[in-house]
Amino acid sequence: MTTCGVILAGGQSSRMGRNKALLEMDDQTSIEKIYHELKDIVEEVVIIANEPTLYRFLNVPIYQDRFVDKGPLAGIETAMYHKSEYEQYIIVACDTPLINQDVLTYLLKEIKGYDAVIPSYDGHIHPLSGIYSAHSYQVIRERLQNNQLKIRVLFDEMNTKYIEQFDGFSEEVLANHFFNMNYPEQYHWVIGNNSTQV
Repeated sequence: MTTCGVILAGGQSSRMGRNKALLEMDDQTSIEKIYHELKDIVEEVVIIANEPTLYRFLNVPIYQDRFVDKGPLAGIETAMYHKSEYEQYIIVACDTPLINQDVLTYLLKEIKGYDAVIPSYDGHIHPLSGIYSAHSYQVIRERLQNNQLKIRVLFDEMNTKYIEQFDGFSEEVLANHFFNMNYPEQYHWVIGNNSTQV
């Protein structure tokens, strides 16, 4: 099945105080680290961002939200709209710089027969580290048109598979994969722990 990798870079980064996607680590930016993890397991990577010029250095397609100020659901819809030729989409947020392509591949293998595969880790679901089938597009678009923006509620309307067991992965790999970098101290933690190793 054909797969598109989607990096959502449209957030305000208000808690960080600066653009999370462009934070430097290991001589590259956070969004570059994410791109390099994605590119080998998908046919194409795209970025959804409301300031496209910031990310042109990656030389990938960049699209602005079709539904303005509607949150991450709008980013998913935009990617599916512009890249409708793909059968499935890996969705990744730009503030998860320690994602692991093996974990994403593990999730990807579970999508057959489902509209979405959503990981559940440490008591929380992670919609922005999930796999979405092209079949989910209609529901996503209708929710946006009705201004129903809570992404977690979306899964009640779709054939969703939740993944709670990650056989073969260490706790360290999983903790890093689902690590969400929102605050300056979290960014400094990544730098201090040498993100090439974590």
